[in-house]
Amino acid sequence: MDKKLPPVFLTAWWRNLVMLNYEVDAEILAPFVPPGIELDSWKGTMLASIVAFEFADVRVLNRPVPFHRDFEEMNLRFYVRRRTADGWRRGVVFVRELVPLPTVALLARLFYGEPYLALPMDRLFRHHPMPPGSPGTTAPASATTVRYSWDHDKTWNRVEATVDTTQEPRLPEPGGEEEFLTDHTYGYGTRRGQTIEYVVEHPTWRYWNASEARLDRRAATVRRLWGDGFASYLKSPRSAFLVEGSPVTVRRPQAIRV
Repeated sequence: MDKKLPPVFLTAWWRNLVMLNYEVDAEILAPFVPPGIELDSWKGTMLASIVAFEFADVRVLNRPVPFHRDFEEMNLRFYVRRRTADGWRRGVVFVRELVPLPTVALLARLFYGEPYLALPMDRLFRHHPMPPGSPGTTAPASATTVRYSWDHDKTWNRVEATVDTTQEPRLPEPGGEEEFLTDHTYGYGTRRGQTIEYVVEHPTWRYWNASEARLDRRAATVRRLWGDGFASYLKSPRSAFLVEGSPVTVRRPQAIRV
């Protein structure tokens, strides 16, 4: 990372991240890759993720924004890298990002060139019993289902994951697939014809593997939000988990030379 970082634009908490991860062919992702950036793979496999989470305690330029401090986001992202003099920079590119607040969507499009769209959204956290984990156990374990929903064309779609919250969340194994999916410092996009790069800082996230997970959506929603190419891929996730989250710092975007 550069010794002199760009100024901070936004700080927030990202909490309770539901991540569903899918194998996707490179030719589906290639049209979304900004100039000067290339696709990154996990051991030769191209991956894309549906990620939904809570934005909380949002501050822009270190100031709270009234009525815009706590809301949901859902996005479809994939994984890229950029070669620099200091080595590879691993990052993400977003196909589409949803939030319930039009002002947030507008600012993200203007400053970061991100494909944000404002739609009605909601979230639900439900605790319920699970079957005992071993013979002789009398008290049921506690499971948590985290669900994020969005209204598109008067139909509610949702993504959700259920995890055993009696277990401690784990840290990703260094060099493992979970680390590849959760630990990306850079975001890339296109703004006014230029490729931009921005830094997203957060500590290493802990996660639970999901015992159940699903993306419940209409085919028309997939086509309208993400394009026809993704329809056949966003069915059965390769992996799914719930991530605790943490405070995050998002720095100002910078145009890069390509």
